[in-house]
Amino acid sequence: MKGDTQERYGSISRFFHWGMGLLIIWQILKFFDRINDGEHWVGQTLVPWHISIGSLLLVLVVLRIIWAAKQKNNRPVQDPATALLVKIGHFLLYAGMVLMPITGALYMIGNGYGWTPFGIQLVAKGDEIPWMASIGSLHSPIAWLLLIMIVGHIGIALLHHFVKKDNVLRRMI
Repeated sequence: MKGDTQERYGSISRFFHWGMGLLIIWQILKFFDRINDGEHWVGQTLVPWHISIGSLLLVLVVLRIIWAAKQKNNRPVQDPATALLVKIGHFLLYAGMVLMPITGALYMIGNGYGWTPFGIQLVAKGDEIPWMASIGSLHSPIAWLLLIMIVGHIGIALLHHFVKKDNVLRRMI
């Protein structure tokens, strides 16, 4: 089943959800690089891919939004009592997933580093652009907010599965 249904999410939605989830976890490991100044395996092996994976996530989140818009009327029905909260929560998660790579790219370009994901030069090194660097400086605070939202998202999914014992989590597995 590729598309979504009223009962569960289809294989494409699940691919976006879990694939991006794994890549976002990889990106979150950057926090450990900050904590210990990169002097460990995370900083030496995973962090050098941070810009490339972030750029890939930008492409994936755009594709995911397009796919979600196409599936809008086919998606599982939300409990009316919490539907508004679910919409707000998902909007904030999507906003964070869009803003993270955009602010990261603005930080790199604004500080004159250029932007070269996967060895492909999209923007050459150059002069600093203060307004871009300024907006790009929001990358770290947004990362912390996104981390909090992700922990909340996981917590609510586990609450539904283990406490409410409904099928909310199973719809995405």
